[in-house]
Amino acid sequence: MLNHKMNTQIQDQSYLSLSWSDTIKEELSLVERRLLEKQPGQNPLLHATIKGLFDAGGKRVRPSLCILTAKLFKADINQTVSLAASVEMLHTGTLVHDDLIDGSLIRRGSPTLNSLWSSDIAVLVGDYMFARAASLVAEVEIIPVMKLFSKTLEIILNGEITQKYSKWEIDRQAYNERIFSKTAALFVLATQSVSMLAGARESDQTSMIKFGHNIGMAFQIVDDVLDYVGMSEKVGKPLGSDLSQGIFTLPAILFAENHPNDDDINTLIMTKEADPSIIQRLIYKITNSGAIEESLTEAMDLLTFAKDELSFLPSSIYKDSILDLAEQLVVRDM
Repeated sequence: MLNHKMNTQIQDQSYLSLSWSDTIKEELSLVERRLLEKQPGQNPLLHATIKGLFDAGGKRVRPSLCILTAKLFKADINQTVSLAASVEMLHTGTLVHDDLIDGSLIRRGSPTLNSLWSSDIAVLVGDYMFARAASLVAEVEIIPVMKLFSKTLEIILNGEITQKYSKWEIDRQAYNERIFSKTAALFVLATQSVSMLAGARESDQTSMIKFGHNIGMAFQIVDDVLDYVGMSEKVGKPLGSDLSQGIFTLPAILFAENHPNDDDINTLIMTKEADPSIIQRLIYKITNSGAIEESLTEAMDLLTFAKDELSFLPSSIYKDSILDLAEQLVVRDM
């Protein structure tokens, strides 16, 4: 039913048959090599652990955004590869810390680092990946890009701390700020840093910032929907895990706004405890309330806004590819 809903929403849009990854296979393979490079003096266990994290999967969405942006603006590919590897290294380091903070045992269907090793090892591996990401971005030797990287890391870590101390609260503005710091900030880093590297016009850089922002926000909204209606083996974590941790994402927020007197929502807010029976009842209520469809509509609107930001670009295979990537990030199987 949900698949039909999403297909109906996009039936009037042209869906490209070309896969976005087909046009940048060579560059993505270079990024992969950079991610797996063993550094001089690097502890063998550390190297094997990082290799295992990258071997576990991932579509390399953020590096792909970097490379496609470089193709659009004719940025230096060698520098772009360093930036793309930096963004992916930073992203993966945040996932290591997220899993530890959340106590998650599964990520993408595989055991998390903190479930295999001690928590102190997980912290150190995540910290090392942040440091390695900084080394990679420093290779471009462009101060504004390095400043953007540092600012993005600040935003991500500040967002994690804010989320930690704002559980069991329903606040739409806080939700938007949280998913920006959690997800969209890295999408913006990917598109903005490479457009800066290419020396794109300020107006074009602004468009790429808005593109990355809107796609990142839409992507996270769909992820939050999948936490309610996805298949747990595909999502890689138990359904309703955010709600169980006191994190109200968009579907729950919309449900609460439309049902302000719901006893289960109000009990959770008041007690700040994840009663399993209440959580299960709320998951059922939320998925059958229209909040899922409303959330998906917001994600689709953001996708449209993102596409509109690239209307200034001339037609090309790379424009088609980045639009294809954007659509596939938002229109996903439920």
